[in-house]
Amino acid sequence: MRRAGPNPDFPMTDSPLRPLWIGLGALTCFFHIGLIFYGLVPNLVARPLHMALILPWVFIFAARTSFHRWSGLAIAAVGIAGCLWVAVNHQVLRNQYGFLEDRFQVILAVSLLLIAMEGARRMIGWPLPLVALAALLYGLFGQHIPGEFGHAGTPLRSFLGTLVAAEGGLWGSLTGVSVGVVAIFVIFGTVLNAGEAGQGFMNLASAAAGRLTGGAAKVSVLSSALFGSISGSASANVASTGAITLPAMTKLGYPKRLAAAVEAVASSGGQIMPPLMGAGAFVMVELTGVPYVEIMLAALLPAILYFLTVWMGINAYAQRFELKGVPVDERPDRRAVFITSAFFLVPFTVLLGAMFVLGFTPQYAAALAIFAGTAALFVDARPVIDLRQGLSRLGDTLINAGSQVAMIAAIIICASIIIGVLGITGLGVKITSVILSGSGGALWPALLLTALACLILGMEVPTTAAYVICVSVAGPALIELGLQALQAHLFVFWFALLSTITPPVCGAVFIAAGMIGENWLKVALTAMALGVGLYVIPLSMIVHDSLIRLTSAPLTALFSFAQVGVGLSCLSFALIGRAALPMRLVLLLIGLATVFLRLT
Repeated sequence: MRRAGPNPDFPMTDSPLRPLWIGLGALTCFFHIGLIFYGLVPNLVARPLHMALILPWVFIFAARTSFHRWSGLAIAAVGIAGCLWVAVNHQVLRNQYGFLEDRFQVILAVSLLLIAMEGARRMIGWPLPLVALAALLYGLFGQHIPGEFGHAGTPLRSFLGTLVAAEGGLWGSLTGVSVGVVAIFVIFGTVLNAGEAGQGFMNLASAAAGRLTGGAAKVSVLSSALFGSISGSASANVASTGAITLPAMTKLGYPKRLAAAVEAVASSGGQIMPPLMGAGAFVMVELTGVPYVEIMLAALLPAILYFLTVWMGINAYAQRFELKGVPVDERPDRRAVFITSAFFLVPFTVLLGAMFVLGFTPQYAAALAIFAGTAALFVDARPVIDLRQGLSRLGDTLINAGSQVAMIAAIIICASIIIGVLGITGLGVKITSVILSGSGGALWPALLLTALACLILGMEVPTTAAYVICVSVAGPALIELGLQALQAHLFVFWFALLSTITPPVCGAVFIAAGMIGENWLKVALTAMALGVGLYVIPLSMIVHDSLIRLTSAPLTALFSFAQVGVGLSCLSFALIGRAALPMRLVLLLIGLATVFLRLT
């Protein structure tokens, strides 16, 4: 398991400025954890300060060249000054009701919007900032567009003021989720990853599945499910668990395309696997109003189905290749499994116990789990308390927490511009009406249009951003056509993941193929067959709405779970198994009928 530590992608990590970054990381963590315990802080204070804290990470820490570093220093300085001005003058701005009163405020608003877009560009590339820029241009000049897609126009100072001086853009509800919830769980994930928890995931997975047929691949599935539940990132999952599982599979003679496909598909499930599910679940809380615990439980059975399908796909591949288990001498002994598992079981127990038993909010429970995980940093797998190693791990944790909070915040803040413009101009309602008319008022054509939009958008922007944009415009249409709000959001969120394994742009596949030295297209085709659940399960959640009602209708939910699981197993063997073509066609028909025939 790759440890948190000096990152070659970020030269500043191992520079003489390391103590400074540790200090800034500590300030970032203390700020976000402190908000939970301090009480209510005005949104126009907390959210601008959140942006101010991430700017050094975005523009200086992540800089790869001297030019980027020095230009980033200037941009960060302007941005921090602007954010602090908003926070200090929040009461004055609140009384302006989203209207900018002078030229200075207009310049400030334009500067912060440009900095937000440039920050996202430096973190993830051009696509998302270009969408945000297009949205701003539409807001400024859309009144000149004839027909349905034009709008009445908004005065410049009101338009910019709503986006920057009020809570309708940069400081909107999405940024509030980043401040209040996402940052806390990102910090929790970095704390776990810095210690022995990652090795605990691998040891537990190896002990549970290493002896089975295809054991090395199944270890990858289990470890990716466990690690993904805290990382919420397909790319991070592949890079971390793949560093161990990919060499193990190739050493045992697994075909390279299969080994890389297993890792890519299993790692893609991290963002749908409770309890953390990446940033998307917390954004879903804000957009749907459904409590986090309910979203987590609603997502549980579909997530298990996804990994079950991958598991059955490995069994099907075992009919075609000799997929050996992990050799006995390479499996961890019981003592190692017990000790290392405690490093993630204790913080997880604190997290889940605080939420479900004590009734604390998710962010308060996560804060308590962070404290438990931080204490575990000072204990190694022997187990022995090691203060020197613990302090080193703590420093790595603070740096990684600051940089990862900044990565997600940069995406969310830029996406908030788009959501703000949709609200100001009413464009979201117009796109919804287009989806309704294009689908003829029928649900399934609307679902297919939405899925296609998710796939296309997901090729260019991270899953969370693709989900936010797609659900903002398509979600109301799906709900109007009869879906429950949570059902529509989960459907969009799942399909926003398609691009992780679907050509032509498939991030998880690219990384896994590169790590193992295999043609990415071969890996992608294998991954699509192995990850068939990613295409089918979102549709099954529409047919079997009970799948996401584990709390309100547990028996019906479990029956639907079993039915869909049988159907997905048939589909896996139809696509992958060694049977003759007629038998595979029969299995395909049985699988489709079992998945999509509603019996309850």
